[in-house]
Amino acid sequence: MLDIILILVAIAVVTFIIIAAMQPSEFRVTRTETISAPASAVFAQVNDLQKWEAWSPWAKLDPNAKNSFEGPTSGTGAIMKWAGNNKVGQGSMTIIESRPDDFIRFKLEFLKPFVATNTAEFAFNSENNQTTVTWTMYGKNSFMSKAIGLIMNCEKMVGEQFEKGLSSLKSVVETAS
Repeated sequence: MLDIILILVAIAVVTFIIIAAMQPSEFRVTRTETISAPASAVFAQVNDLQKWEAWSPWAKLDPNAKNSFEGPTSGTGAIMKWAGNNKVGQGSMTIIESRPDDFIRFKLEFLKPFVATNTAEFAFNSENNQTTVTWTMYGKNSFMSKAIGLIMNCEKMVGEQFEKGLSSLKSVVETAS
């Protein structure tokens, strides 16, 4: 009987490994929000990393997280490092491209709870004093990411945080306008 149980467990483990290995090698999460303000006002909130505290969904998950800044306050070369609880983890983000009122690209380096390097982008499309902001994160899926993705819906979890962040960004910008 023990032999049968061990064989079934081995089959389940091998099946899980095969299914995880077959998952997509890349991921992309995108959310969009329209804000009643010019692109310059929205862009200023995202391009200055020290302003993220006011609207970032992760700031609310750990109000005691420690943030530090390096390089310029905003734009290309600006760096924010954070260390927080298990919901926030530890890592850094660096603005690697910044085109005023149009586009910002970040290099994200996560150290905890998992090591990963991803890219995040914000695109700003302004029309009639309304700005549509698109927040995207993409990267490669390691085997561990693929396995975790079978248990947890990471697209939904990150997407929900993006939605909260964009909603807070909308509130901050529209209140200031």
